[in-house]
Amino acid sequence: MVCVCFFFNACCGSDKFAYTAAVKPDCSRTSRGNAQALCQTSEAPLMRTTLSMCKGHATAHLQSTPNTALLLRPLATGRGLRRSNARFRSSRPSKQIVKAEVGSADSQSLSRRQALLLGAGTLAAANFATSDTVQAETEAVKASGIKSAETVQLGQSGLQISPVGVGAWSWGDRTGYWGYGSEYQKDDNLEAYKAVVGSGISFIDTSEVYGFGLSEEFLQDFMKQTGTQPVIATKFAPLPWRFREQNVVEACKKSLKRLGISKLGLYMIHWPGFITNGWCNDAFVQGLADCQQQGLTQAVGVSNFNLGRVKTAQQILKDRGTSLASNQVQYSLLYRAPEKNGVKQACEEGGTSLIAYSPLAQGLLTGKFTEDNLPKGPRGATINKERVAEVQPLLGLMRDIGSAHGGKTPGQVAINWTICKGAVPIPGAKSARQAKEAAGAFGWRLSSDEMAALDSESSKLPSALGAPFENW
Repeated sequence: MVCVCFFFNACCGSDKFAYTAAVKPDCSRTSRGNAQALCQTSEAPLMRTTLSMCKGHATAHLQSTPNTALLLRPLATGRGLRRSNARFRSSRPSKQIVKAEVGSADSQSLSRRQALLLGAGTLAAANFATSDTVQAETEAVKASGIKSAETVQLGQSGLQISPVGVGAWSWGDRTGYWGYGSEYQKDDNLEAYKAVVGSGISFIDTSEVYGFGLSEEFLQDFMKQTGTQPVIATKFAPLPWRFREQNVVEACKKSLKRLGISKLGLYMIHWPGFITNGWCNDAFVQGLADCQQQGLTQAVGVSNFNLGRVKTAQQILKDRGTSLASNQVQYSLLYRAPEKNGVKQACEEGGTSLIAYSPLAQGLLTGKFTEDNLPKGPRGATINKERVAEVQPLLGLMRDIGSAHGGKTPGQVAINWTICKGAVPIPGAKSARQAKEAAGAFGWRLSSDEMAALDSESSKLPSALGAPFENW
């Protein structure tokens, strides 16, 4: 068999991505027409796709062979993410608000030809823009059992959250990236959660692929044990076999089941689709609007979207009678690309909040790493002796500024810097100590002179590596 092979490998500090595919020449293009033609062929080609992503923690295999049904088998995906069959539906969701049936099953077997490109047969006829008007429910999502002295509104959604959130990527992580199971355990994550809500942080960010579902399940356990409920944001992963807006709705319902709640505060697309479903991003945004219409979430957003994709998403959602509440991107003193590539400005002009992940640059801006104390595992590839040495002048300035604010740490100064830039930072917190430090980053503000000094010093340093998603 003559095959065309694709290979992309990018290492971006916290973000690693490797993708390989082998298909026949007539299947190698990613246009809608070719995808439809592929779905209609009588003899399905050998297709093997391997996806490995540290940022999203998604590892999955999609394989079809002649005379067999398509096998969709996420590796070690845990409960709730394992799927052997999928429903093939071509109809659009109802325009009426329907009661969410959280965790409803989707178990209709597919022919191998249909399953090869799920939904591709109807993709060409799909409407990626619709005049359906989102009928938002009047009941707003609010944090329960958490007292926040300060809140901000997320975009134009009316959703009120604390100025700082916490990212739960490391909670139950099974990729080995953060050291779960060796350096910390579930009990440590529980103590971190207790410190988060006890410190007035009312916003927690997770994803269906964090820990292959464990992060969401941990959150359900922690909320039940403490009798609290923060505003929860989770994310849809556009995995290679997802093509339709209905996939977004189905994934949202499964996340709600793992979380044990009936409605999200924020639901996002984790990264833009590419290669197998790169033409489906508009459909995924339509799926966000469907989730909101069905009362599954109060606000909708995206993550890792570039300037063009942000503007497109804003317009699609505007046409549906709602708005893009947020775009979650990497943003810190060591990664200021959103200021330069137009993403931050587009968000501000469109009433979309910028949520900043990695505001501490994977811990580098905390000052805890030295030449004799470097991170273990994948982070060690980018946080090395040379990198630690070159950020010392910036860290020295941050310590001086922190001292002027009653002994704030470099990490707290770094987080406050993102707040003053108009973003909502979501530092990770594996332990109670880290959660309490994150909480100490709001309730005060850096002065304009301090911001200017930090901007000047950070601009002298090489930028951290960005996620490859931003360029798709």
